[in-house]
Amino acid sequence: MDRNDQLVSLTFFSRASRLKLLRCVVRDAADLVGLDTQATDAVVLAVNEACMNIIQHAYGMDPNGRIDVSVIRENDALVFELRDYAAQVDADKVCSRDLDDVRPGGLGVHFIGCLMDECGYLESPEGGGNLFRMKKFIKE
Repeated sequence: MDRNDQLVSLTFFSRASRLKLLRCVVRDAADLVGLDTQATDAVVLAVNEACMNIIQHAYGMDPNGRIDVSVIRENDALVFELRDYAAQVDADKVCSRDLDDVRPGGLGVHFIGCLMDECGYLESPEGGGNLFRMKKFIKE
């Protein structure tokens, strides 16, 4: 496999029921590049959380929002780029709730930051929306 390679890209509507398919694709991509079980589980959870955030917050549970996911082998890392077409997010206002506030939900941003080696919003793509990039280093 090339050290710089577009592995897969997929587009789906902003419906939580579609996340099972996404998790399968992410797990297979992680396996393809040789991530161990712990790293594979981490990227599956992080990508799932990021997409759920798009569904809930960017699209407000509108089931007709478009989400594009690209999975890329980039040298010694597995990279995920998530694109939505919702209103632009103010990245400075995206944060997790206080960890002392014990209740369900609201920790996706925290989990993503802990599970991935790098993550953040990129410049808004042409045509609007948001582009979120996450990277997990491949330890060989």
